[in-house]
Amino acid sequence: MGFTHFDEQGNAWMVDVSDKADTERVAVARGSIFMSRECLEKVQEGTMKKGDVLGVARVAGIMGAKHCSDLIPLCHMLNLTKLAVAFDVVEETCEIQASCTAKTTGKTGVEMEALTGVTVALLTIYDMCKAVDKTMEIGQIYLDEKSGGKSGAFHNPRKERQ
Repeated sequence: MGFTHFDEQGNAWMVDVSDKADTERVAVARGSIFMSRECLEKVQEGTMKKGDVLGVARVAGIMGAKHCSDLIPLCHMLNLTKLAVAFDVVEETCEIQASCTAKTTGKTGVEMEALTGVTVALLTIYDMCKAVDKTMEIGQIYLDEKSGGKSGAFHNPRKERQ
């Protein structure tokens, strides 16, 4: 099977999905940011100078996912029907775990939207906290699960390793 984003001459193009069936599509992406104990406490207490870190990061993640097709070349513009960003604090590791769930009914999946949403949310946390901790680390960004479309359901085996 050849690459789907190139024509016969090797020119990049957006894949034609017009003949594909509309199906409900859902994707969940996850990632983490690690920070100092002092920084995590300020986030939890709501005492970071820039305000409600997780509230702003949630909105930023949703906005980022909505703009996915503006950021990633050849990514289809989608009519998203759900975007949700959630956070879990893991005090033992000074970590904030983020997830982004994207949903649509359409001809192509929402994996890139979920991955963009979780990444923008984590970058926003970094931006709002960098005055307190410049050593924060963002990582472990991955597609956790997806459903819909021709390829069906996918559950990342990484989930079972954790």
